[in-house]
Amino acid sequence: MRARARITARVDPHGRTVLPLLHGEAPVALRRTRTTGPEAHVTLVGAMSGPLGGDRITVEAEVEEGARLHVGSAAATIALPGQDGAPAHYDVRLTVAAGAELRWLPEQLISVKDSELHVTTRADVAAGGRLVLREEQVLGRTAETPGLLSSRLTVHHAGRPLLDQELSCGPGAPGGWDGPAVLAGHRAVGQLIVVDPDFTHHPPPPTPLGDAAAVTPLAGPGALVTALAPDALRLRRILDEALTRLARLNT
Repeated sequence: MRARARITARVDPHGRTVLPLLHGEAPVALRRTRTTGPEAHVTLVGAMSGPLGGDRITVEAEVEEGARLHVGSAAATIALPGQDGAPAHYDVRLTVAAGAELRWLPEQLISVKDSELHVTTRADVAAGGRLVLREEQVLGRTAETPGLLSSRLTVHHAGRPLLDQELSCGPGAPGGWDGPAVLAGHRAVGQLIVVDPDFTHHPPPPTPLGDAAAVTPLAGPGALVTALAPDALRLRRILDEALTRLARLNT
């Protein structure tokens, strides 16, 4: 199955963010959700099981100048094996214009036994744009061996690379993925990247967050939080606390 979902956010003459384009295809449905502020909220809803092996799903979001968009999801995404053993692909493309803000905060991605999923996320942020992006990956359901999960996260700011990182986990991944230099036995891994013009002159300091998480300033107006945890609940708590900490730096 091939599917594409697209979102465009734009400011209307009254300063409110509107959605001139909101289009989804199964297994990804898009729903505008109610908000009381000037930003628009969109929820990704799984219209059917997926991604299954062999699927190729693309989600695109463009936030035009001055617009503010918050995107979440109704439930975790579960990578499932297909009948022919082919891998699935899930591609996310985000574009944030100058003076715009995108908060991309979906629920966790769960890698199920015998599945194979390749995830790529690319964000292009113009100078003066703001981005909050969270990725959470859980290796297997309770007491389950995970599938093969590979992910690449790339962020460009003002046309220049800000972050480019890859991770592969599960059976078939390069050796050592579960060793002390990578996951160290943890089954939940997450990244939180914040791009903010205020970090240009006041970047957050490098900060450890417990035993398996840290805030790292990037070579540009951004900060990266990486975290490991034994389960999805504890991973979310770590990333939420880190986001609160970074928000305080701008107040």
